[in-house]
Amino acid sequence: MHKSRGIRMLSIGFVLLALILGISTKAIALEPKEVVVIANLKSKASVELAKYYMKGRKIPPANLITISCTLKERCSRNTYEKEIADPVRKLLLRADCSGRIKCLVLMTGIPLKVEPEKRSKPEISELASVDSEISFVRIKELRLEGWLPNPHFTGYDQANILQFRSDVLMVSRLDGPDAKTAKRIIDDALRVEKHGLKGIAYFDARYPLLGKDLNTYEKYDLSIRKASEIVRKSGLMKDVVLDTRSNLFQKGQCPDAALYCGWYSLAKYVDAFKWNAGSVGFHIASSECVSLKNPAKPYWCPNMLKHGVCATLGPVAEPYLNAFPDPELFFKYLVEEKKTLVESYFMSQPFVSWRMVLIGDPLYEPFKNRE
Repeated sequence: MHKSRGIRMLSIGFVLLALILGISTKAIALEPKEVVVIANLKSKASVELAKYYMKGRKIPPANLITISCTLKERCSRNTYEKEIADPVRKLLLRADCSGRIKCLVLMTGIPLKVEPEKRSKPEISELASVDSEISFVRIKELRLEGWLPNPHFTGYDQANILQFRSDVLMVSRLDGPDAKTAKRIIDDALRVEKHGLKGIAYFDARYPLLGKDLNTYEKYDLSIRKASEIVRKSGLMKDVVLDTRSNLFQKGQCPDAALYCGWYSLAKYVDAFKWNAGSVGFHIASSECVSLKNPAKPYWCPNMLKHGVCATLGPVAEPYLNAFPDPELFFKYLVEEKKTLVESYFMSQPFVSWRMVLIGDPLYEPFKNRE
């Protein structure tokens, strides 16, 4: 896990920061009418689950976009543009003439990642997740080269807000090792939301002691600790467990799990958790969403979903540590401010057009009805 992507890639993104705007970061709650669902006509399960989800969330039927694209998890840049981005952009413009759409939901059956183009300078165009790339689908003229600053991220100085913030869509995916898992995610979110998520929150830091001059890893570790305090002070969990030992939680150590954030076990899921329905958590490591469908690989994302988690996130390739959502911000929005899953993610996620994927119902509000 590298400490920094460097100034070179950041400079590409900050070219976009053309205007100095005083835009408030206070988000208005996402509504079902502002969500568009995208399904793959080549997959019966993709279309059926899309309709099932839309009915459950009362998303207008007109907000369904069906495309015909490859069923593989990986697709070329050309395939992405022709089979996914172009038809979605065309249909989105037709369905969204008033500009009200704020979020896209990719159903199971949509490719997970976009291969880089073959160029003389391969660093110019790198592998990205379909989910992160499609955030910019409205802006056809924008050249996507490496990561770009996320205009929804509240950690940026307010003098540096992207001028086309409203054009950058929030994106989530309803997917998993199989269609049954994707359906269970939908059902769990709807059921648990009625009474609120309950259980124990687990936070696994790595460093027993933190000094004054923190490096990148230590700063992230501190953010995990701060996240645990936010959840503790909310009083919404039965208990909050913060482990600052260097070893990760081990098998069977985390019963009644409702929330989780921790690190580091690269591409090796540890069956430490008994996940409650509606649970939300993510593991910080470089390879945890390389595939959602390969049963032979112990990646964290598919295995967390397989074992019962309702929402998670991860990278499709090495994302670099500072490309993960900030834990302190993520849990602040999800627990303290009781925002939707996708808003909590995008407001804590520094970059888009990159490698991260959010899996879960974007409208899920796990603490909506908890006092």
